[in-house]
Amino acid sequence: MGQWVDLTSSDGFTFPAWVARTDGAPRGAVVVLQEIFGVNSHIRAVTDWYAAHGYLAVAPSTFARVQKNVDLGYGPEDAQAGKALKAAVEARPAPGVLPDIQAAIDYARRHNGSRVGVIGYCWGGLLAWRAACLAEHLAAAVPYYGGGMTTAAEVARQPRVPVLAHFGARDHWISQDSVQAFARAHPEVQVEVHAADHGFNCDQRASHDAAAARAAREQTLAFLARHIG
Repeated sequence: MGQWVDLTSSDGFTFPAWVARTDGAPRGAVVVLQEIFGVNSHIRAVTDWYAAHGYLAVAPSTFARVQKNVDLGYGPEDAQAGKALKAAVEARPAPGVLPDIQAAIDYARRHNGSRVGVIGYCWGGLLAWRAACLAEHLAAAVPYYGGGMTTAAEVARQPRVPVLAHFGARDHWISQDSVQAFARAHPEVQVEVHAADHGFNCDQRASHDAAAARAAREQTLAFLARHIG
């Protein structure tokens, strides 16, 4: 079970993160990046799950610069609220929330003493891709159905670390044509397309697909074991 801690970014901004620790020495560390619904019960559970599998896990609030303590569900009103918060964050001048993600990576390094990976879901998948291309002291990245990461501007980025990217074949937000174009542009990225819809990893969403989620988790753990420990 994790707990809230305060992290401080390079510009002095303080924001909360959910931190889950292993029993005993961690094999590595992961930064878990939220969907548009905040560091809610699902993201906290995912963070705890990675801790149970041997990793120090840190989930920073990437909404904190526009609104603190965001904890949304998955209904239509929650989705609209989350979209508005995401738009507000994305409208901020560069480098956006990357300094907060970097602060989470640096915290994980200090408290783990080993390599750090980043895993992101939905909007967090996009942020994980950007971190793979821009962040320091990162060893690997795993974006799940990263909304926007198959657009031309994001495809133009170049990852600095190994990347495993999960997509859903039935995702109505991310077209298969754009996924295949992304894969052609980045042959160095391990692209996995699952027979599922957007958000298939989240067991609180109607689009949850247990088989796809399990397969993606197994692939992710194997990928982390190769690149982090």
